[in-house]
Amino acid sequence: MSEIAHELSETILSRFQKQKFVLLNTVDAETGGPTGKAISWIYAVNSRLLRFAVDQRSRIVDNIKRTPKVAITLFASGTVYTVSGKASIFREVLEEVPISLTCIEVNIDTVKDAMFDGARISVEPEYENTYDKRAAEKLDNQVFAAMKKA
Repeated sequence: MSEIAHELSETILSRFQKQKFVLLNTVDAETGGPTGKAISWIYAVNSRLLRFAVDQRSRIVDNIKRTPKVAITLFASGTVYTVSGKASIFREVLEEVPISLTCIEVNIDTVKDAMFDGARISVEPEYENTYDKRAAEKLDNQVFAAMKKA
């Protein structure tokens, strides 16, 4: 995908249908500089809209309220994609989960292959929860169910 698209392809959309490690970049509300954070509670509502959840106290919430531009980096299909768009608060509080989370929507502006020429990702990054696996799975399921509600 050397050209810029304005929505997720079927391949990328399918990657956002299950829990996926991504990098979220925002504009810092205090410094005005770029800042990044790894997140995994993210999914695609459709090819033009993403939702993700973060702790209500996260600086990400303030960053988006001040400057709604975001970029999301996804490692998939042997390459690196950058999904850019305008973020907004979808729900200040996700009531259906036991921790205080905010749900944010991203209206996608562009999707582009950001991998440098002549290379490919041979192994996609993975992560594992470092606390109670059953508790983590239960919380993940609650968060995703809450984000999917319109």
